[in-house]
Amino acid sequence: MNAFSLHLLIPTLVHLKSSRAASPFFSRASSPSSPRFASPLSLRAASSDESQSVENQTLEVLEWRALCNQLAPFASTTMGLSATKNAEIPVGNSPEESRNLLDETAAALAAMEKMESQRLGLSEIQDLSDIVERAVAGQLLTVRELCSVRSTLMAATSVFQKLRKAAISDKRVTPLVGLVQGCDFKDTLQQKIGFCIDCNMSMILDRASEDLEIIRSERRRNMEKLDSLLKQISTRIFQAGGIDRPLITQRRSRMCVAIRATHKSLLPGGVVLSVSSSRATCYIEPKEAVELNNMEVRHANSEKAEEMAILSILTSEVSTAQKDILHLLNRILGLDIAFARASHAIWMNGVYPNVTSEYTKTAGLGGDHKSLSVDIDSAQHPLLLGSVLGSPNDGMIFPVPIDIKVESRAKVVVISGPNTGGKTALLKTLGLISLMSKSGMYLPAKNCPRLPWFDLILADIGDPQSLEQSLSTFSGHISRIRQILDIASENSLVLLDEICSGTDPSEGVALATSILQYIKNRVNVAVVSTHYGDLSRLKDNEPQFQNAAMEFSMETLQPTFRVLWGSTGLSNALRVAKSIGFNKGILENAHKWTEKLNPEQDVERKGSLFQSLVEERNKLKLQASKTAAFHRDLMNLYHELEHESHDLEKRERALLKKETQKVQEDLNSAKSKMQRLVAEFESQLEIVRADQYNSLILKTEEAVAEIIEACCPVDPDSIEEPYRDYSPQAGEKVLVTGLGDKLGTVVEEPGDDETVLVQHGKIRVRIKKKDIKPLPRSTSSQTSNRSIHSKRQINMKELGSVLQMQSEPVRIQTSKNTLDLRGMRAEEAVHQLDMAISGRDSGSILFIIHGMGTGVIKELVLERLRKHTRVSRYEQANPMNHGCTVAYIK
Repeated sequence: MNAFSLHLLIPTLVHLKSSRAASPFFSRASSPSSPRFASPLSLRAASSDESQSVENQTLEVLEWRALCNQLAPFASTTMGLSATKNAEIPVGNSPEESRNLLDETAAALAAMEKMESQRLGLSEIQDLSDIVERAVAGQLLTVRELCSVRSTLMAATSVFQKLRKAAISDKRVTPLVGLVQGCDFKDTLQQKIGFCIDCNMSMILDRASEDLEIIRSERRRNMEKLDSLLKQISTRIFQAGGIDRPLITQRRSRMCVAIRATHKSLLPGGVVLSVSSSRATCYIEPKEAVELNNMEVRHANSEKAEEMAILSILTSEVSTAQKDILHLLNRILGLDIAFARASHAIWMNGVYPNVTSEYTKTAGLGGDHKSLSVDIDSAQHPLLLGSVLGSPNDGMIFPVPIDIKVESRAKVVVISGPNTGGKTALLKTLGLISLMSKSGMYLPAKNCPRLPWFDLILADIGDPQSLEQSLSTFSGHISRIRQILDIASENSLVLLDEICSGTDPSEGVALATSILQYIKNRVNVAVVSTHYGDLSRLKDNEPQFQNAAMEFSMETLQPTFRVLWGSTGLSNALRVAKSIGFNKGILENAHKWTEKLNPEQDVERKGSLFQSLVEERNKLKLQASKTAAFHRDLMNLYHELEHESHDLEKRERALLKKETQKVQEDLNSAKSKMQRLVAEFESQLEIVRADQYNSLILKTEEAVAEIIEACCPVDPDSIEEPYRDYSPQAGEKVLVTGLGDKLGTVVEEPGDDETVLVQHGKIRVRIKKKDIKPLPRSTSSQTSNRSIHSKRQINMKELGSVLQMQSEPVRIQTSKNTLDLRGMRAEEAVHQLDMAISGRDSGSILFIIHGMGTGVIKELVLERLRKHTRVSRYEQANPMNHGCTVAYIK
C-alpha cells in the first residue's frame, strides 16, 4: 500500500483549536511567521488616543493612502492589491530595515531586467488566509479549496526556484531570494493533495484510500448489473408496446424505467416512483431492481462518508500547517510589493535614495565641508507627478521640480515667501518622500538623493478648525502643535505650515519664536513656513536655524516655485496690488504705514535690492553651470585624446596581429577545403559511370571557384556606382549586366525606346540601356583575375578530356545508350540516328544495332557517322560485337 494511503487511513482526526492572529500580515512579533509590515510613522505603539490621532492626521494630510494606491496597479496578487489599497505596505522600523526594503526594490529591478519577458508567476498565488482560517476552525474544506492550497504552494515553489536561478547569474537578485529563503513550501502537503485529488477534474481519486477504491469498485459492478437489468426490462416493455422507445431514468435517487400508465400491468409488483405531468407515463422501479437500487444507495452513502473522511484528514493537514502557510504568504506578499515598488520606480523614473542615520562630514575642495543632512535635487511631488503620468493628455504640465538642501547643523528651517508660492507643496513633498524612503520606494528626483531616517513624521498643514470642538483656526493649529511637541523625538521630522498664524502678529511672532527655540534641540529636522519676517532673523544668532525663500518673479508677478536656500523672501503684497491696478492713494497710505511700523527699514528699497540680487545670483549660477559643463567636456576630450594617442600603437599591433591571424586561418581553411575536395573528387571518380564524368567535373570546378572566390573577396573600392547618364557608342565594348556581366559589342546606339542592340558571340539581342555598363577604368587586376579564372577553367576541361579518353575503353551497354535500327527503312533509320546523336551528352557512347542483313542500314550508319560533327570516332562491327557499331560523341 502507498505511504499516502497509509497516512490517510488514520482512524481518528484531531481538530486544532481555532486560534488566529487578528492581523496576520501587519504586526511584528518574534515568531518566524510574523509579518514584516509596521506603522508608516513610528515603531512604537501609540501611547494614547491623542498621539494616534496626530499620526493619522499626518498620514491624511500627506495623502499617504493615495500614494499607496499608486502601487496597486503594479501588484500581482490579491494580497498585494489589498495591502496597497488599504495603505498597509511594509515600512522599515529602523534605518537598517528601510535600507533592506530599498535593496529589495533594487533586486526586483534587477530580476525584471534579468528575466525580461519571462513571467515570475506571482499572479498564480492566491490568498489562502480564509481557507486556512476555516481549516483551523474545524470546517471541512472542499475539493476546490484544497486544490487552491496545492496550486498556491506549487506556484510559490516555482517563484522561489526562478529567483534562485536568476540570482546565480546576477548577484543583485540575492535579496529577493533571502526574502523567501527558509520558508517551508509544504512539499509533503502538496504531494498528499495531488495524490488524493485530481485538481483538473475536481474529484477525489480512487487511490486516496483502499476503502474508497473497494467501495467504488463494488458500486460500479452493482451499477453495471442494475443497468443491464433495466435495459432488458425496458426493451421488453418497448416490444410489448408499453412505451415508444426504451427509457431508463432516475427518480427519487433510484433507477427506474418509463412505461405508459395503461400498461402498468407489464411490471407486476413494481414501485411507482413518479408520473408525468400528463399522467400518461409512469416511472416504475421493477421489483427485480429494488435490491440493486438499495445496494446503490448504500454504496453511494459509503463513498460519500469515505470522501468526507479523506477531506477531513487533508483539512487537518492544512490546519496543522497554518503557521508555515501564513508565514510563506507573508513573505510572498513582501515579494509582491517589492516588485510593485520596482515597477512604480520605472513608471515615475525614480532613483535610489541614500537613507542616513547620522550626520557625516565630507572633504570638499577647500578643506572640511559640512555635508547636507537633506540633499535632494529636482524633487517632484509624487502625487502631482502621478496624475500627469496617468493622464492620456500629452499636453499636461509636469510639476515644477524643487531642490531641498538642509544643512547638517540646521535643526529648524524657516521658509518665507508669497502666498501660492509653493511653501505648502514643499512641506508635503518632503514629508511624503521621507515616508517613501522609509518604505523602500524610489524617489521622483535626480542624482542620488540623501536624507535622514525619521522615526516619526509629524505635520500641521492646512486648516484644522473644528466647529464641533469650538476650535478656531488658531486654536486648531496650537492644539495640533502641542500634540506634536508631546510625541516628537530626537529622530523626528516636524512640518509646520504657517506657524502661529490667525492671531495678533506680534503675539504670533513671539509664540512662534518660543516654539522654534524649544524644538531646535528636541527633533532631527523641523521645517516651518511663515509670513513673519522676524522669524527669518533667528538665523543671525542661532546656527541651528536655516532660512529659505520661495522665489517670486517681479517681471511676471508670479511665483516660480523654486526654493532659494539661504535667502529671505518677502510677501510682495504691495507690488502685487499695484500690478493689478489698485487705488494709488490706498497704496501710498500703505507705504506710509509700512514705514511707520518698520521705521528702520525701507520696504520698497529692500524689495528692489533683493530682486536685483536674486537676478544677479541666477545669472552667475547659469554662467557657472555653463563654464563647468564646458570645462568638463574639454577635460573629457583631452583625456580621450590622450588615451587614444597612448593606445594607438598598441591597437595597431593588435590589429595587425589579428588580421594576420585571420588571413592564416582563411588560408588554412581554404587549404583544408581543397584537400577535402580533391579527396572527394578522387573517390567519386572511382565509382561514377562514364556518362557522369562531365557533371562531376563541372561540380568540382564550381566548388573550386567558390573556394577561390571566398579567398579573394572583391575590393569595395573597385566597385563603381552605376552610370546613370552613360550612352554607349556603336562598336564600343560593354558589360551586359542582364547576362551576368558578359562582354558584348554595341551594334546600334540607343534609340527612342532606350534599348541597345548588343552582339555577344554570334548572338545579337536588344537590351535595355540600364542593363549595360562600360568597362571599368582600371581593369588590369580584373583582367588578370579573369585570365587566371579562364586558365583554371581550361585546365579543368583538359583534365576532363584526359580522364574521358582514359576511360573510353570501359564500355557498358544499357538500354539508355542503345539504338536499334533493325527493320527500319533507310529514311527512318537516318532520322532516328540523328535524333539519338543529338540527345547524347558530351563524352558519352552510343551503341547502334543495324544487324547482319544486306548491309544497307549498316552502310547508311557508317556514312552518317563519318560526316556527323558530334561524332569523334566510331568502331565498326567485329566478331566481338556482331551487328553493332559503337559511336563516341564529342
